[in-house]
Amino acid sequence: MKTFHLTVASPDGNAFSGEAVKLDVRGTEGELAVMAGHIPFVTSVVGGACAVWTDESTKRTATLDGGLLTVSADAVTLLSGSFRFDQ
Repeated sequence: MKTFHLTVASPDGNAFSGEAVKLDVRGTEGELAVMAGHIPFVTSVVGGACAVWTDESTKRTATLDGGLLTVSADAVTLLSGSFRFDQ
């Protein structure tokens, strides 16, 4: 699978910055899955669970406190009030 550069940032600093194959998150209009080549858009996200797939078989789950998701042609940025990967 193709990868894209993902940055997840909160007031505490960058929680993640690297290559990912997929980001699962809940937007205000429902569940979103962002993959390489996704059409550019901006949306708010709601608090709850999300997942970062760093390759086809490695899924890192996390909890976030809502925020803003920006998808551009070459990068994805998720800004959140708080973001913590689960153990």
